[in-house]
Amino acid sequence: MFRSFFPNPKIFFPAAILWVIVCMAAFYAIGPTLQQFLSLGPWLGIAPTEADPNPFFSSDKVWLYQYIIVTGYLFCIPWYFYGGNRRWFWWSVVGSVTIIEVVYFNVQISAWLNDWYGTFYNLIQQALTTPNSVTLEKFLGEIVTVAFVLIPNITVLVLNAFFIAHFLFRWRRAMTFYYMSHWALLRNIEGASQRVQEDTQRFANIVEGLATSFVASIMTLIVFLPLLWGLSQHITELPFFGQVNGSLVWVALVSSAFGTVLLAAVGYRLPGLEFHNQRVEAALRKELVYGEDDGSRAEPVTTRQLFRNMQENYFRLYRNYLYFNIARYAYLQGSNFIPLIAMGPSIVTGALTLGLFQQVNNAFGQVEDSFKFLASSWTTIISLISVYKRLRAFEANIPPGSTIANDYDDPRYLKSWNADMSLPEAAPAE
Repeated sequence: MFRSFFPNPKIFFPAAILWVIVCMAAFYAIGPTLQQFLSLGPWLGIAPTEADPNPFFSSDKVWLYQYIIVTGYLFCIPWYFYGGNRRWFWWSVVGSVTIIEVVYFNVQISAWLNDWYGTFYNLIQQALTTPNSVTLEKFLGEIVTVAFVLIPNITVLVLNAFFIAHFLFRWRRAMTFYYMSHWALLRNIEGASQRVQEDTQRFANIVEGLATSFVASIMTLIVFLPLLWGLSQHITELPFFGQVNGSLVWVALVSSAFGTVLLAAVGYRLPGLEFHNQRVEAALRKELVYGEDDGSRAEPVTTRQLFRNMQENYFRLYRNYLYFNIARYAYLQGSNFIPLIAMGPSIVTGALTLGLFQQVNNAFGQVEDSFKFLASSWTTIISLISVYKRLRAFEANIPPGSTIANDYDDPRYLKSWNADMSLPEAAPAE
């Protein structure tokens, strides 16, 4: 699943985590010194103004973005020479770093927007409280400021989505040809064709989605936790608990931990049922495919029994999802009111302005969503576990240390194969 696409996965992924830790430590230890000699901030940075006192491209932030980009791509260089999988280097290594870089900048934009919302809603409160105290030019100026950040960001997100689609297809291709190079060992395994054709696609899509969301959650916590901790000083007290340092951080942590434990408890049977569901589906599909060419196959009695097996598993799955969804939707809906309850005493005493309320509410939502990543992604994780089990059982029949056949996915081999083979013409439409 991974070794077909990534260079030496058992070393690559731990090395990536270690590299991030080292780079973060170096940024705080020697970053200010390096900034004096290497930063492009003095040339590219935007000076603060009254309309935008904290610009997205301030001199210090330009240095931060420059440091993230350079250290990210420096990590790629050794893997071109080490790992033994140069075939997919530009997609698996450089592509992964590019996706993570875009996720990081999107989190930075969210943090900048959090500050902007505070200023903007305070401006609205001032305009509503004291008529004609805010000019239309100043109001529209705030909107123009945010547009200068969001329009390029939207463009980058669209291009990144296009890039991710190609990234996933390359990963699927790498897995497919890896398995096909060992097809003689795999062809007699139950549902072999489905595992190569369908499970590879599902695995790549789910892993990329979950990994990107997980990385975004970690980055969001790194950026928003200090913000929320600082904003918590404006919360005079919590209901039932009184004054607590960093109160909203603890509320978000307890709320998300409760939801994660709750959903894990009520949904612990779902991965096994999903895994078994793929087996009964594959059994019926296989019989129907045989029935297309063999009149003695796919008879009513056999088909009825295979369908009944599939029906029983689906009904068990539905019953378990009933309990799971009751807990899931109750928790997700209830969690929307937790920040309002936590800020209740501060709201009724007038300790918060409208802009500050928006800042606190948005920062709390970002932190809580990151904390409850597992709770929010539980149904996706269930699907991933079932697909992983199928592919893992599939790979158990491949000798350890096996690599893809040298010519199986070589472009020159494929070109000569396409030249020698002719595809059957499509049947005319009736």
